[in-house]
Order: sequence, then structure tokens, then C-alpha cells
Amino acid sequence: MSTILPELDWAKGDGLLPAIVQDADTGIVLMQGYVNAEALAKTLESGQVTFFSRSKQRLWTKGETSGHVLSLVSLHTDCDQDSVLILARPNGPTCHRGCRSCFDPALDPTIAEFAALDQLIAERVRDRPEGSYTTKLLDAGVRRIAQKVGEEGVETALAGVAQDADALISEAADLVYHLTVLLQARERSLLDVALELRQRRLK
Repeated sequence: MSTILPELDWAKGDGLLPAIVQDADTGIVLMQGYVNAEALAKTLESGQVTFFSRSKQRLWTKGETSGHVLSLVSLHTDCDQDSVLILARPNGPTCHRGCRSCFDPALDPTIAEFAALDQLIAERVRDRPEGSYTTKLLDAGVRRIAQKVGEEGVETALAGVAQDADALISEAADLVYHLTVLLQARERSLLDVALELRQRRLK
């Protein structure tokens, strides 16, 4: 990743270039800042996303006060080498308002709902909140969860044959939910399924 530094057109922005930070797992745009070569070098060295603060006129590591750092996954440049895309994993809210993104949640890509479901069920696996349907499923064990996946699969297939499109979508959503619980119960996730699909596409 360090080879990105000499490739960038620093002259175009007088040594500063815009940097968009995107959640590496959900695709949600988290924030936008500015970087200089020193900020990018520190990001690569520390593994935590660092910007150049125009107001403070110094390097600024996101989360240096709140602890809500952005853990670097990868760095990319656009076709003109005058802006940077940073893929990262947030450790807490990104925005100072306590939101996961500095942008309107309505702008989140629809596909991010799968990642949100994944994360929610992972929390249920960890916390086991009392009264939660997911907790009851998890307590019943993998065999019962797998049985529910089978039942929901049959209901989805029947809806596809004998019911309207809205019913099919509803049953499919139930199937995805139960499948996600099964994956998390086996210490896997929808992200793992997405990575498998990517590998198949790229073959």
C-alpha cells in the first residue's frame, strides 16, 4: 500500500488531497477529510486513519480524543491520482454527533442492511439479551437453528410458486435472518458468504 504515496498528484491540491473514508464491510461512506503525504505515511505506519486538520494546522488521528478510531483496511486512489479512498473499520461512531457516519443515514447503500443484520446478530450472540427471539434461537442450539432455516427455505419456495411477490420478499427476508443466525452460531457471517461469491465471480 505504501506505493500509493508517490503516485498521488500532491501539486494539484497544494500538498493536500481530499480523502473519503468508507466502511470496509458495509460500504457506508463514513466521513471526508484531507490528507498530506505525512498523514498518509502515519496512517500506513500506525494502521489508524490520520488526516491533516486545516483548522488546527497539524496531523489529526481520527478518534485521538474519543477513542473511536478508524482502523485501516486499504488505501486507494482515483484515476486522476488527486483524491484518496480509505477503506476502514470504525471502532464506534465516526461523527461527533454520535452517528456512525457524518452523512445522512438515508444515503446508506441499501445493501448495507445485510451488514447491519450481520452485526446485530453478532451482538446478540455476544450479549444474549433476555427476551430476544435471537437469544432463544441461539439457546436452542445449532440443530434447531438449522431446522428453522430449512422451514423458512420451504416457505420461501412455496411463496415463490403460490403467493404474490410481496409474500415472496417477506419469506425471503425471514430466510436470510435465520440463515444469518445459523452462520453466526457457527462463527461465520454473511460477509464470509459475500467473499465466497466474490471469489466465484472473479474465477
